[in-house]
Amino acid sequence: MESSRQKLTDNWRLFALAVVFFVGILFLACRLYNVQVVRSANFSADLVRQSIRRVQMPGLRGRVFDRNGEILADNRASNCIVYYVEELRKRGKWTRTIDAVNESIDRMAEVLAIPRMVTREAVSNHVMQSLPMPLIAWRDVSQETLARWAVNAESFPGTDIYEQPERRYPRGTLANHVLGYVRRDRPQPLPGEKYHFYLPEMVGRAGIEAQFNSELTGTSGRQLIRVDARGYKNKTWNGDPSISGKDVYLSIDARIQEVLEHALAKENYVGAGVVIDPRNGDILAMASAPAYDPNRFVPFLSTGLWRSLNEDPGIPLLNRAIQGRYAPGSTFKTITSIAALQAGFSADTVYDCTGAFTLGTMRLRCWDGYGHGPIALRKAIEQSCNAYFCNMGYTVGYEAIRKAAEEAGLGRKTGITLPGESAGVLPSPEWKEKTLHQRWMPGDTCHASIGQGLLLTTPLQMAVVAGIFANGGKRMTPRLRIEAPVKWDPDLTDGKRPEGEETGWPKELVDIVRAGMRDVATSGSGRRAQVEGLEIAAKTGTAEFDVRGERRKNTWVIAFAPYDREASMALAVIVENGESGGLTAAPIAHDVFAAAFAGKTAVSEEGGLPE
Repeated sequence: MESSRQKLTDNWRLFALAVVFFVGILFLACRLYNVQVVRSANFSADLVRQSIRRVQMPGLRGRVFDRNGEILADNRASNCIVYYVEELRKRGKWTRTIDAVNESIDRMAEVLAIPRMVTREAVSNHVMQSLPMPLIAWRDVSQETLARWAVNAESFPGTDIYEQPERRYPRGTLANHVLGYVRRDRPQPLPGEKYHFYLPEMVGRAGIEAQFNSELTGTSGRQLIRVDARGYKNKTWNGDPSISGKDVYLSIDARIQEVLEHALAKENYVGAGVVIDPRNGDILAMASAPAYDPNRFVPFLSTGLWRSLNEDPGIPLLNRAIQGRYAPGSTFKTITSIAALQAGFSADTVYDCTGAFTLGTMRLRCWDGYGHGPIALRKAIEQSCNAYFCNMGYTVGYEAIRKAAEEAGLGRKTGITLPGESAGVLPSPEWKEKTLHQRWMPGDTCHASIGQGLLLTTPLQMAVVAGIFANGGKRMTPRLRIEAPVKWDPDLTDGKRPEGEETGWPKELVDIVRAGMRDVATSGSGRRAQVEGLEIAAKTGTAEFDVRGERRKNTWVIAFAPYDREASMALAVIVENGESGGLTAAPIAHDVFAAAFAGKTAVSEEGGLPE
């Protein structure tokens, strides 16, 4: 009896257990139906949001041309060996995958007989942060290395060849300070877009590359990739295509630029030169020496190269044409002349030069220690008589000189479209009091009148000054960018031109100084700038300065041509620590004029004055 009761109890227990299992299975079935059918759309959307990643793909960088359509900066294909890490994935900890990639890179370096380029730390960072993207192990590999890789590719799964665009400067150092350079950096995200990954793009860091970076940089495209829970790539979709950047045309004439650079480099000069068209402000050439080759910055700028460039005593990264600040020396006497003439000083006023100008205890020597004797303005410009101009400056006062210098654009930036331009220094009594805590003295006026003392200018500013005398009194804003290719024509007599800014200098006064500059190039210290068959006007200068107790000289020339008809070229050249403006800088002007006005030959280099 008890046995049948026990049996009945066991049956009820089994039935109850079966009911519990049935209810549990029914509950799971309902939940699965809810997840997979009722809410499947919501979960699918969540899955896509979690697994789809946007990749920003940079566009091809725009090119840079000179005014004749010659390419100064473009792009080339760089062959890179890359790893697709998802094909080397290992189960377990991330370190197992990282070790596998590093071991493969070490083996490949040995097989290809090339040094390892990517560090172990970089591999680790890539695996942890940019896993779906290609890991670039070697850049710019040679064709020989590519051939070795192709032979051994089967031994290295997960590797491939990836073509990456790199900047190329086909003329090497030509116009390097104007063009600047690029480096790879994170691209600017598109408005309203959030990107998880990106491919680095070229970003301008100096010169035109930096100034017009937003235009040269293309519009990024995008790519969509699906990744699994561990971050490995499973599928790729191409989205919006990238768009190439805009091409930029410069007013630079590569032929004139090459001549200017060669003239500076052939004697290993440290200095700069600027050539400008005084009719419209076009910069035809701009050079700074020593130069550097921006191609050495590609595909990346090594720490060693950066250190060597910064430690080089010649400071090759400095664009002296717009950043170098120099006392203009006797080239400034052209402005002193205008200032005095505007103040009522007569060009016929005669001063007796005895070889020095004496003011109290100050004695400023003339280059001719015996003195020029009685001399008037035009002859004083030709002979560059310090005593005459010191007397002139002292007579009319510094305020008149400063006003004329301001009208010529000194003491402020010219407005050229290049980053880093210096404004120079156009001192005033207030500036000296505030900066040096000293009063303005009569000696300061005398020094300024001959382009020395506290006055500092850039070669670009002095090229603009040369252009003012070339075109008869208009200050043109230097123009480096043009909208379309247009050849420089020295005989152009029509066409739309910028109006320029009037200096307010009367033409008859400008003509007096122009005539003196013509005499400098004909029979004075600028004779070495002369080109047969071409009338040139010039003014040389030699500014002395002290370096740790040692006296040195910066040597100048400003010039324009032709003198006898509408001038189409003006220039300024400075050579640091040269011999004299006439001996060191003027021959560079000759080379530029001879090349620009083709078919001319140089006159004899015999004779000339020492300044």
